[in-house]
Amino acid sequence: MLLLGCIKEVSHYELTISLPNGLSGFVPVTQISDAYSNLLTKQVAQGEVLEELNSLPDLFSPGTLVRCIVTSIEKSDDGRRSVKLSIDPKKVNKGLNSTALAAGMLLSGSVLSVEDHGYLIDIGVTGTHAFLPHQKAKNYIKAAKKGPDLKIGQSLNCLVVEVKNEGRVVCLSIDRSEVAASIATERQNWALSNLLPGLVVKARVQKVAPLGLKLTFLSYFTGIVDFMHMDPEKSMSYSPDQVVKACVLSVHPTSRAVRLTLRPPFLHAGGAPRQLPGQRMGAVLEEATMKAFYKQFGAIFELDDGTLAFARLKHLSKTRKSFKSGAFKEGCKHKCRIIDYSLMDEMCIVSLKNQIIEARFLQYQDIHTGDVVQGKVLSLKPIGMQVKVADGIRGLVPSLHLSDVILKQPEKKFNIGDEVKCRVLECNPGGKKLILTLKKSLVQSKLPVLSNYEDAKPGLITHGFVVCAREFGCIVKFYNDVKGLVPKNELGSEPISCPDKVFYEGQVLKVMVLKCEPQQERLLLSFRLSSKPGPEDKWKRTPKEKQEMKYQIGEIVDVKILKKKDNGLEVSILEDEDNVVAWIPMLHLSDFAATSKLLWHCLQEGDVLPRVMYLSDKGEHIILSRKSAVISAIQEEQVVRSFSEIQPGMLLTGYVRNVMPFGVFVEFPFGVTGLAPKVSMSDKFVTDTKDHFVVGQTVIAKVMSIDEEKQRVLLNLKVSECSSGDSAAESFGLLNQYFKELKEIRDLLKRGEPSICELVPGKRVHLVVQDVREDGSALFSGSSVTGLTVTATRYHLGDKNIARGEKRKALILHVDALTSEVFVSLREELLKQRP
Repeated sequence: MLLLGCIKEVSHYELTISLPNGLSGFVPVTQISDAYSNLLTKQVAQGEVLEELNSLPDLFSPGTLVRCIVTSIEKSDDGRRSVKLSIDPKKVNKGLNSTALAAGMLLSGSVLSVEDHGYLIDIGVTGTHAFLPHQKAKNYIKAAKKGPDLKIGQSLNCLVVEVKNEGRVVCLSIDRSEVAASIATERQNWALSNLLPGLVVKARVQKVAPLGLKLTFLSYFTGIVDFMHMDPEKSMSYSPDQVVKACVLSVHPTSRAVRLTLRPPFLHAGGAPRQLPGQRMGAVLEEATMKAFYKQFGAIFELDDGTLAFARLKHLSKTRKSFKSGAFKEGCKHKCRIIDYSLMDEMCIVSLKNQIIEARFLQYQDIHTGDVVQGKVLSLKPIGMQVKVADGIRGLVPSLHLSDVILKQPEKKFNIGDEVKCRVLECNPGGKKLILTLKKSLVQSKLPVLSNYEDAKPGLITHGFVVCAREFGCIVKFYNDVKGLVPKNELGSEPISCPDKVFYEGQVLKVMVLKCEPQQERLLLSFRLSSKPGPEDKWKRTPKEKQEMKYQIGEIVDVKILKKKDNGLEVSILEDEDNVVAWIPMLHLSDFAATSKLLWHCLQEGDVLPRVMYLSDKGEHIILSRKSAVISAIQEEQVVRSFSEIQPGMLLTGYVRNVMPFGVFVEFPFGVTGLAPKVSMSDKFVTDTKDHFVVGQTVIAKVMSIDEEKQRVLLNLKVSECSSGDSAAESFGLLNQYFKELKEIRDLLKRGEPSICELVPGKRVHLVVQDVREDGSALFSGSSVTGLTVTATRYHLGDKNIARGEKRKALILHVDALTSEVFVSLREELLKQRP
């Protein structure tokens, strides 16, 4: 079957052709012409690139009309049909012979060779030599902008200018104005056996039907124009005997049916149909208006910009059974998505199916490097695994990327039909090339995606995979084939003599960019993620910096209090010849906020505090901490030293840095901070965050998630989530520490306020009523409580009425050393209990 088609896509191995009625076909690289196939064979035999052999993208451009012949229709495993075509003039023009050639004929040709005065053209007619003079080609070459000459294998729309020696020699022209003006006439003696698509004819309307028109042309030919190929602006105004200009679309060899088009761009030979703006492809339209419904084919819709679109019958509903014809009446509005564009019909192809409207990917252009996609295993081959990402979109997972480690027998892990989660390593929509990875470390990575050299800024930390380990270092690859070198001295903190024994091909590692030269595509990397200065940098530091470098985080020192300030203690580190001054914030005196204030209250200048830990050197002072839980965590190495070490699920000891209405910020040793959102703060419902936590409080937090791009950590502070297993032992350990610190405070209090140390909850004392307040509570005095405020609330006075001056026996409930307040009870049921 002969068809007129329009080139839709050009790759190195095939042309994708748009055919009438929304169909597509493919022209393999071997079906261009005999001359081109000969060059391909020669190149393969010689094993080197031939200068005269141009690639298909150099020869063909999308949007060009070409004559094709169907060579085969192949059926794939999933039932889809693929139409294979040829544009070889020998096959397209097989109905022509040298005696049938006449001046004014328009036919397909292909450049055979370049001569001094022009070109020899293959028009597929045996015994005929076709010549194209330079004069008749120069305007075409100038407009095509494909170089100074025509190239071997280039397809041309040729007009026969002159026929000599009974058709053995013909002279051709490809001048665009001459070709566009050509019209097939009866004088050219066209027969049904050699009638060619692309011929423009004058035709007469014979019959007007709902699905199209019947035409007569070239005296005795009849043809059909279907509803998709009538001029949209005149579709309702055709009448019998009307003379119209038409273009032949297809000729069927057995039924001899000829189809034509009345669409304006085809009415000049060599014309180009309108293209769809790139941004419209894949667009979802909320309201497309139904224009016409054809029960055997589908429906025509008018889109928001006034253009027409076609939906095939199978795209009008999910299944044939769910199709309701009542929903498809003229004027009805439907939601649809543009899934394709038929160049030959100048019409969008749309779908009303929900799964297509909501689909994430429709074409390769929708997929971007770094995207995480779901796919279905199609096949396993030695080079890797083929994965179906969506209809018409397939990707390859190279064998190196099937897992974090190299799989010797991937067929034991994967089965055809399995769902897999992949990440896009490389996507080339033009070449329909999609490379994927199944390495969990890359799929789950939250670090930035490095897909071009311009983004490789010094200091950037990201994931890459080793492609080569040699004595000079490692070559690491990222996305879009971006790669860089990790030199030997940057492989680790310790020297590595044999990198090939430490690192393996395909290994995923975190790397830091040291230097990048985008123009040269050169990238210098490091596996040492810490930005701490090396030993060679120490001599550059100032005396003050040297002084502060003496202590490492976690180091235990003894200190002497120099000065008490409102928010902490200024101390000097003992046994330090430089008399280094440090700072203990009040909140770091204890794990417990209340105890911290009490300790600060009891301590005096000159006191020595043993076993205080070096925490950081932010600001002007070295910061020290006395929080026992934090000290234990560092000593037991249950800490993270940098953001890159954090993993979800970790339990970390830290302290509340800030309490906000939306959550709590927690700081950990070594400077890492995280946020516990309101919903993850407590097992109870949180109304006000300040009711649950105070600044400085020591907490155990569980890491929920990390955002490496924004350097954020999300935490959980719920008690039910933050236990390491033995919650009873943890609780008793905390209580023991609390009472130990209380005993320490009591010993300190004995120095300045001995009387308050004697007063413990549960002790009975004799008091005198000093005053009865308006709210019913009472104040007391006594020899054992001199200088203290002693109070009993109305409830704790019991049922008895009391008067000023009365002596009463009372039980101590609570002693607040900070405010020098003592709370007592006079209730009989408490006083009767045994001490």
